[in-house]
Amino acid sequence: MKDKISITIEESVLKDIDSVVDNLFIRNRSQAIEHLVKEALGENKIAAILCGGSADELKISKTEYRPTAMVSGKSVIERAIRKLRDNGFRKIFIIARKDVLTAIFEILRDGSSYAIKIEYIEEKNAKGTADSLRLLKGKINTLFFVAYGDILFDNIDIEAIWHEQLVSKKVATLMLTTSAKPSTKGNVILEGNKILKFVQKPKKSEMYIVFSPLFAAEPQIFDYLGKSLEEDVFPKLAENGLLAGRISAEHEKHVHSKKDLT
Repeated sequence: MKDKISITIEESVLKDIDSVVDNLFIRNRSQAIEHLVKEALGENKIAAILCGGSADELKISKTEYRPTAMVSGKSVIERAIRKLRDNGFRKIFIIARKDVLTAIFEILRDGSSYAIKIEYIEEKNAKGTADSLRLLKGKINTLFFVAYGDILFDNIDIEAIWHEQLVSKKVATLMLTTSAKPSTKGNVILEGNKILKFVQKPKKSEMYIVFSPLFAAEPQIFDYLGKSLEEDVFPKLAENGLLAGRISAEHEKHVHSKKDLT
């Protein structure tokens, strides 16, 4: 049951609300307001954490994987869960191979102690990040957020990425930062907030704006073919004018070895 109400809103705010209307998922101003209120309250706010790849590749010691490694008394995955929860995400999917999922489950359980719901998805034959993400097709039918499972992003304003995607009307919005070594990352050419080109780890690069492994996306992203987000999906989205970016002054920290835990 829905009630009809009358409210007063600043004209500038109303313009932002109208920008959310995409005539596909949100068809009018009323739906836009309802959608934004639900997002603000944390209803239907969904995230996914990608921890794919072989267990051997993710191991950094005999007993620790990258997502389960301890940093200042908390595991990498727990810090990610807390960050997402504090930004209103109430349902979180975690994708990984069986051994890694088991290790993560031993830490997080069903998520109830963090006031969230966690659903574990086992990855078996995925060949890359896009293959992993596509395991969520049919499980997510709304805007969602994605983080890679081997990074620390406590200092990143993920709400800014989320809001950028709400108003961009693109398929996805990537978090972007600068890097002194762009050839080791996904490089972008950016005009305003529109990504014109995405190139994964070019041999030589003078483009110092790079992708950090955090992004918000619409469910249409599941329809783009390819094994890798960075090598297949993002370049295609950029080519079609369907990829946005949000530049952050802060940088995430990658956990690839023991030395990254200090």
